[in-house]
Amino acid sequence: MKIKQKKIYIYCSESSLEKIRQTLQPYDVEVIFNEHNLTSFKGKILLHHELSLVSKEERNFLVNATERGAWVEPLVSFLDRVLGYTEVELLQSSYFLHTKAFTILSTKRTQVVKRILDLFFSMILLLLTLPIMIATAIAIKISSEGPIFYSQKRVGLFNKEFKVLKFRSMRTDAESSGAQWAQKNDDRVTQVGHFIRKTRIDELPQLVNVILGEMSLVGPRPEREVFVKDLEKDISYYRFRHSVKPGVTGLAQVSYPYGASLEDAIWKHKYDIYYIKHHRTLFDLYIILKTVKVVLFGMGR
Repeated sequence: MKIKQKKIYIYCSESSLEKIRQTLQPYDVEVIFNEHNLTSFKGKILLHHELSLVSKEERNFLVNATERGAWVEPLVSFLDRVLGYTEVELLQSSYFLHTKAFTILSTKRTQVVKRILDLFFSMILLLLTLPIMIATAIAIKISSEGPIFYSQKRVGLFNKEFKVLKFRSMRTDAESSGAQWAQKNDDRVTQVGHFIRKTRIDELPQLVNVILGEMSLVGPRPEREVFVKDLEKDISYYRFRHSVKPGVTGLAQVSYPYGASLEDAIWKHKYDIYYIKHHRTLFDLYIILKTVKVVLFGMGR
């Protein structure tokens, strides 16, 4: 992805220069650091990173630039806006401490509306998809040995574990050698499992989890504690995804291809953090519509 602006000005501490260079390297944009000789600000983007570590001279320059009509904003917020995901490598604690910016966390009305919509759409979807679920249950029972449903502990809101419910898509001995991530062409997946995973039919029983209040229709994908412990060693603020309920679908699921590596987990975290920060009811509806497209056209990621 490219950033439309050909040139941006960034004001930061010397210790942040290399990290910012590495993060912005893929975006084909010219970056000028700590430039104090600007006299005209027309068409220029002035950004700052870790403002508390920026020199007094640079802070004063940014204040004066703002007084003269310059567009000045935090680097991470700028990247959020132009990329549609959060560059988590640049996150600092200050990003999360301004909780009023996270309406889904700070506004009770937003949470109530989300819960009402979860219940409304979940019940409708259960009724509409009941024939599909019955047919899926029969297909699973006929095609392979084992239970129709699969229940597993996942990490939910505030790091509390709950049992997620899914249609079984793998052999019953899939984890006989221990917990492991599902792969793209996983040989543990049954013949029926391949189809229901591609069309997301295997996720439909999670509507029960939504009705019970353990999940939301839209949110970060619920993960197992064993994987969360591993991922948080390499991904900063990984558990912040648990500040909201996990979702049956989510921005990461409809925006990023299927993957089971650390790099894939980082990319999904970029979308999850962006979703939590920029949540709106219309945003949820947009993600649900994209998910319907995935289901109808078998575009499962």
